[in-house]
Amino acid sequence: MPQNLALAEIEKLPTGIAGFDLIANGGLPKGRTTLVAGTAGSAKTVFAAQFIAEGILKKGEPGVFITFEEPPADIRRNVASLGWDIARWESEGMWRFVDASPLPGEESVVIGRYDLGALLARIENAVRSIGAQRVAMDSLGAVFGQFSDSNVVRSELFRVASVLKKVGVTAVMTAERTEEYGEIARFGVEEFVADNVIVLRNMLEEEKRRRTVEILKFRGTSHSKGEYPFTIMTAEGIVVIPVSSIELKQHSSMVRISSGNNTLDTMCGGGFFRDSIILVSGSTGTGKTLLSTEFIAGGLKAGERCLLLAYEESTEQLFRNASGWGVDFAGAVESGQLKIVCEYPEAYGLEDHMVRMKEVISTFKPNRVAVDSLSALERVGTLKGFREFVIGITSFIKHQEIAGLFTSTTPTLLGGTSITEAHISTITDSIILLRYVEIFGEMRRGLTVLKMRGSRHDKDIREFKIDSEGMKIGRPFRSVSGILSGNAQHVPPSEIERLVDLFPENS
Repeated sequence: MPQNLALAEIEKLPTGIAGFDLIANGGLPKGRTTLVAGTAGSAKTVFAAQFIAEGILKKGEPGVFITFEEPPADIRRNVASLGWDIARWESEGMWRFVDASPLPGEESVVIGRYDLGALLARIENAVRSIGAQRVAMDSLGAVFGQFSDSNVVRSELFRVASVLKKVGVTAVMTAERTEEYGEIARFGVEEFVADNVIVLRNMLEEEKRRRTVEILKFRGTSHSKGEYPFTIMTAEGIVVIPVSSIELKQHSSMVRISSGNNTLDTMCGGGFFRDSIILVSGSTGTGKTLLSTEFIAGGLKAGERCLLLAYEESTEQLFRNASGWGVDFAGAVESGQLKIVCEYPEAYGLEDHMVRMKEVISTFKPNRVAVDSLSALERVGTLKGFREFVIGITSFIKHQEIAGLFTSTTPTLLGGTSITEAHISTITDSIILLRYVEIFGEMRRGLTVLKMRGSRHDKDIREFKIDSEGMKIGRPFRSVSGILSGNAQHVPPSEIERLVDLFPENS
């Protein structure tokens, strides 16, 4: 082949399924057949139906749905909660069913050589009658149970794929799997006939269910590798969360915004950067919620739209806490400048929480967001799922070029690193640590700016107090060491003088 002869690119057909087209590098290869395999409950039927529905909704492309298991009436009813009015689309000539489902009480009996000739003729007629561009078949296991010979199964599959290619449609076929990481499909031959293979999984990890999608094969074209979490949302359907496909293309602003506390602004070199992610870490009662309240109050004072996502306290509790520090959250909510969303962490999975967060941010369009707290969400999913959640939501916030403050609770009273902190610390722009400090039998509080990416900052550990006006940050601790490790010790004046002599630049 001549070197200057370029290979023709395989055209992709966008599925319209949120997040999926990103990991598919544009969608499904157009004019080809894709096998979607998965165990029970992995959302195969939803994927197939959504492929047709999104084509109608977003591209105006008619579709044919061939059902081998559930009658059309059941499918219409089951997907109604996803916002798809199949009956209306049928009346408009946009959706056509080919019903090959068994009749009630009907038993499968093989007499002679069973083949798909008549069914394929029905499919071809349905495609041509409405000018369909998309076809979904659900599920192959039901029809191929009629065959006892795997060679016959393979030859009939080739016939199906050949007819679909002949009529020029892009097709999805679903197939059952018996286990999450075993054979691709039940008969062991389906994946060799289809041009493309997608695997849906519904795994039980640490007593929690987690759905993922993996593109196993796209013949002759590219796609992202690995498993990606997804969820099913009411009125939306499948939403894929392409965490590892996130690109580092967000802008970096030099504009500073107030933390809501003048002394903390000074410690941070003039405040936080407009598009930064801030982590506030501390044990229970050290003032994390107060800092998030002041962060929101600073935005309200500047005339910004603010969003508070709370997972440990109710709206009324937040109103009461804020008023105790002189901040009128209730008035800001009433004026529409502030939106507060309070949800119980266990009410949804991590993927659902992420989608809901993104939706409210996209709809409300805040200038700054506070999440109190990440630690509450940590217990909802697995460690891997939680890290993907943290990366996904922080990346989304940065891409919106808004400031995000997250709180995290440490496991011990006097210090230590939480699992939450370990997952988010490397992707934050600023880290503020709050610690209890025990000195001569008295519990006091300390604050330090551990990290401030792209800016000079105060490295002292300063004592602070909380009163009716909020957080009052005072002088640095000068005669105490081991605060951050949770092992505070008094340092004699003679030792302090010796250290000052050795390190005068730090004095």
